[in-house]
Amino acid sequence: MISDERQRAVMEHRLSGLKRPESGWSAPVRSEALAHIQRVGLPSRRDEYWKFTRPDTLVQASAPKAALFDNDESPVFGEVDRLKVVFVDGVFDLELSDELALEGIVIDRLAAVGDQGSHWAESVYGKLEQRGQDPVVRPLAALNTAFATDGILIDVQQTPSKPISLIYVHANETSDAILHHVIRVNEGAAVTILETGPAAARFNKCMEIELADDSELHHVRAQGRDHERRAATHMFALLGARSQFKSFTLTVNGRLTRNEIYTELSGENSSAHIAGACVGDGEFHHDDTVFVTHDAENCDSRQVFKKVLRNGATGVFQGKILVKPGAQKTDGYQISQSLLLDDDSQFLAKPELEIYADDVACSHGSTSGAINEEALFYLRARGIERAEATDLLTLAFLREAVEEIESETLADEIVSRLMAWLLRHRPE
Repeated sequence: MISDERQRAVMEHRLSGLKRPESGWSAPVRSEALAHIQRVGLPSRRDEYWKFTRPDTLVQASAPKAALFDNDESPVFGEVDRLKVVFVDGVFDLELSDELALEGIVIDRLAAVGDQGSHWAESVYGKLEQRGQDPVVRPLAALNTAFATDGILIDVQQTPSKPISLIYVHANETSDAILHHVIRVNEGAAVTILETGPAAARFNKCMEIELADDSELHHVRAQGRDHERRAATHMFALLGARSQFKSFTLTVNGRLTRNEIYTELSGENSSAHIAGACVGDGEFHHDDTVFVTHDAENCDSRQVFKKVLRNGATGVFQGKILVKPGAQKTDGYQISQSLLLDDDSQFLAKPELEIYADDVACSHGSTSGAINEEALFYLRARGIERAEATDLLTLAFLREAVEEIESETLADEIVSRLMAWLLRHRPE
């Protein structure tokens, strides 16, 4: 409950500039989401899961100005045959997008079908987000559910022939985008979802994923290089029996990024692998907050997060594995590590295990350190310049996270982007 008048004022000021759809199949859950926000308020530094990250610019009424970034690189995944779905400052762009049709899937836009009387997404939209509000409240996700007016609804009935690529373009210095995606993968189907781009000056995105028995979803995300952008993203995944969920995120640049992932393994023999790599320089704050719930037998989960920080950059990792009673034979693994390339940067970590079953194998670890001087000396003794040797060791440090990507082609693309960033940021 909101106990602070200032927090209530912040909430009311933020909500005053937003309008939510009040008709159609999504209206009831939107009302519930709004009521939830009005009960708990928007996040503040007093909240346990926000003590490492200042939410001020994420909850203020208007988006802070973010200068447009002239990216001279080729588009990420540009060589991959994919179905392109483009949003410019949170608005669907018909001309830049491909036709929303692909064998094996049905795609709708939330803006086009949200006012209808019924839709298959009604059973998912906002429902997984609600499940993820307990035991940790996620008010920015509820804000998204209540007020998002567009997004993509994807019903994967059979395995499509190519990935679906969600491309986010930042074109306005004060854009404030809210998008909500829903993905349902039916029994026996598999799909790959790609996400790229900075999206807006401030971006609030929610993605809900429902995996039926024996289904797979592979998610690879490269968040845009805009220096001043801010983003709060949320993923909620519910896994059926023998399903597989794999998600990897690359983050470079950005003033403030918070990626929250809530995954619930509710079917036996399901698997969830969540990984991320970030490289930050200067005024850079990156927060990964992950919650994995095991609620069925013989399931496994992995959390692998690596951060490279320099020139005062800050990295945050909050990861939890919850094993419920009856979730025997659980195999849970969590590792978060940072490589600090100077004395000004910092890494803040809060790993957690909460276990209510007795036949499990769970582990977590978190470390922070500098470049290994012995390894650096070894490379330099073989004629490799210090800057190049440092880059090679940095890539080796990040590789465990990148190896979580199923596709070698996509993994190679991520490595090339990391190498390009390191080359651009070599000390002069």
